[in-house]
Amino acid sequence: MNARLRANTGRPCVLCGIPLDAQYFDESRIVDLQSEPEEYRTIVMVQFDLPPQYCGVLQNFFQFTDLLASDPTRIDTPDLEWTIRVNGHPLYPYLGFQHIVNPWGSSCCPVDIRLDEGARLDFAVRRLGASPGVRRIGARLSGRYWYNSAYGTAA
Repeated sequence: MNARLRANTGRPCVLCGIPLDAQYFDESRIVDLQSEPEEYRTIVMVQFDLPPQYCGVLQNFFQFTDLLASDPTRIDTPDLEWTIRVNGHPLYPYLGFQHIVNPWGSSCCPVDIRLDEGARLDFAVRRLGASPGVRRIGARLSGRYWYNSAYGTAA
C-alpha cells in the first residue's frame, strides 16, 4: 500500500522554526539605466507579493552594478539610493543606503526578517544624480513563505 503524502504545517523545522512545507521565492532583475527615462527617479527593481493567508521571511538580498563587476572595490553608489520596502514602507535598517551591502553572487550575510501575512516586498533604487559610469544595476530578493495556520488547516 502506498503512503499518502501530506503537508505537515503543524510541525516546524527544529533548527529554524520555518514550517517543513515552506516554499521558496527568488526574484531578480537587471536594468540598463541608459534605457530608463530620466523622469523615472525611482525604479522598483524587484518585488514579491506573499499570497493572502501566507507569512514569510526575507532571507537574503543582493545588489549589482556593472562598476562593481569590473572592480570589486567600487562599492560606493553616491548617485543611487537603495531601499528595501514592505507594504510601501522602508524596512529598517535597509533604507536609503548608497553603497553595495551584499554584492550579487556572494553567499554572505543572511538577514532572516519575518514578513507579515500577505506582505508586498520590494527593492527599489532612487536616482539622486546622473550616475556617471554606472550603466547597469541589479537587485535580488530571496526567502521563504508558508501558509499561516491561524487560518485553519490546509488539508
